[in-house]
Amino acid sequence: MEREHHTSTHFWRVCVLGPLLAALLTGCGLFRPADNGPTPVKAQKVVHTAYSQMGKKYRLGGASPQKGFDCSGLIWWAYRQNGLNVPRITVDQARAGQSVPKNLARPGDIVVFRTGQSPRGLHTGIYAGGDSFIHSPRRGERVRMESMNIPYWRSKLISVRRVVR
Repeated sequence: MEREHHTSTHFWRVCVLGPLLAALLTGCGLFRPADNGPTPVKAQKVVHTAYSQMGKKYRLGGASPQKGFDCSGLIWWAYRQNGLNVPRITVDQARAGQSVPKNLARPGDIVVFRTGQSPRGLHTGIYAGGDSFIHSPRRGERVRMESMNIPYWRSKLISVRRVVR
């Protein structure tokens, strides 16, 4: 129960209070985010669904809470739970929807990282807002939220894909 409370509280801080604070600070002239419009409810639900899987084990080929998730499996499952179809494989997710400038990322967008030299050297996550994303990193790890401002992820980001308009 305590984990559920923490998860819910963190979600609301990141996805609700963060944008609200940004809007308030914009009015004061202290913070000017790029105008990327309001986040559609479906996209917010995708983020919440992915967030509900925090702590689930990574599993190569996994695409369910019961088996665990690989990176693309988490995205495929979270979108599917909300009635949206995205490709199951990372390389195809990297071409899904429409490309948007990195500074216009909004919650629910797919973020794509180049983590290796081959075309298969891609990693995907779901942008959660507040410069953070949810992903299933690799074997031995669990689904988690990370900052996109960490130098490693910032240097690897190659694309933001908008599936929910």
